[in-house]
Amino acid sequence: MTRLAAVLLPLALAAALPAMAATPPKGPATITSALEQGARQHKPVLIDFQAVWCYSCYFMASHVLNGDEFKALESKVVFVEADADDPDGQAWMKKLNVHFLPTYVALDEHGNELGRILAERPRDKFYPEVAAILSGSQRLDKLKGDAQKGSLAAVAAVLDDYQKRYAGAEGLAWFDTLPSMVKNVADKDRDVALGRQQLLLLKAKADKNDTAIADAAKHVLAGRIGCQRPYVLDDLLGATASLPPEEKRAAAAEQKQAMQSYVDTQVLVANPPCADIRSGVLSLADVDAAAGDAAGEKAILDRAIDMTRGKLGSNVASDRNLADNLRVYLVRAKRGDEVDALELKLIAAYPNDYVYAYRHGRNLVENGRAQEGLPFLEKAATKAYGANRLQVATYRAKALIALGRKDEAKKVVDTVLAQEGKTFPEAAARLRQVIG
Repeated sequence: MTRLAAVLLPLALAAALPAMAATPPKGPATITSALEQGARQHKPVLIDFQAVWCYSCYFMASHVLNGDEFKALESKVVFVEADADDPDGQAWMKKLNVHFLPTYVALDEHGNELGRILAERPRDKFYPEVAAILSGSQRLDKLKGDAQKGSLAAVAAVLDDYQKRYAGAEGLAWFDTLPSMVKNVADKDRDVALGRQQLLLLKAKADKNDTAIADAAKHVLAGRIGCQRPYVLDDLLGATASLPPEEKRAAAAEQKQAMQSYVDTQVLVANPPCADIRSGVLSLADVDAAAGDAAGEKAILDRAIDMTRGKLGSNVASDRNLADNLRVYLVRAKRGDEVDALELKLIAAYPNDYVYAYRHGRNLVENGRAQEGLPFLEKAATKAYGANRLQVATYRAKALIALGRKDEAKKVVDTVLAQEGKTFPEAAARLRQVIG
């Protein structure tokens, strides 16, 4: 799953639209304080890992994490938001092995994981999944016990749990502990076979073995994987990117029909059962591009742009997820003037966020318009924090260097490195490279 673990990208709205205030975080300020509250109140803790640049998080915030069902959930758990760009949020993501936004991790009152949900979900799927996870701290232990006794449904459920925790090697090792009579039967079960291939894919990715990634991804894509299809397809396309052109095109062409059907029936429909519309559209465009079908790539992007505009209407603040999807489709379609116009609207719509000012400034710099882009990057710098401060500084420095102001660029870099360099060493190393 790669699309949502996204790179930091840009903010804007027409003057006729009202400025939207920043929404205060829900629940305790930190995960540690949430765990302390959970221990006092004997409640589980539900962590919402998110970020201001996460389009799927926009969907969840506006379409799912609200209303009577959310109020009922809040009464049963300690709900806490964790920002992926904040040092504390990043530390917990590493501790809990979180790679995907949004991810919802449930911990019992003692801090033991009960289960997790990856990516956005429609409301009618999210709440039943949460309820199942919260059903008891012994859920996974019971499933493992049932698996040992021969329950294939339990075997598949345990493998799925390991997949959600990105524990490919660990899950495969657990499967090997099952009695031979269970393994021999389980291997013939469709859901178990799929679960094992998903774990093999995770292991191959951890090993950075492109051949194994491609093999496992093809097996997974042949199964009933529902809304996971775009993410697994990304893995396949990435693993085959360095193949000779004919082999690369052939690998992509094999997936075209299934991906087209997925988009037609699960994504670009009135009530999509798969909430992540963007990944479906972009993955189909990626397949077309890899297969050498430029007309197909343009057709899916144009279709998605038209449909999104129809749903969004004239007010880009009416649905932030849709508006951000539209922005990305326009960028991918290289419709530069339309991108500029939309980004300016988004900046005005979300003035308290750094993200759209940063994206717009970055796009201008990347297109050789450093003089125009610098003011937006400076605006973004006043709102940036944590990891994203380094991202904004990268393009501020690039703009200043392009304008012949390298001494100023060095001051920007040195200042941000002093503030955030120790906390985010990898991003700091990339920022240092800008100055050379």
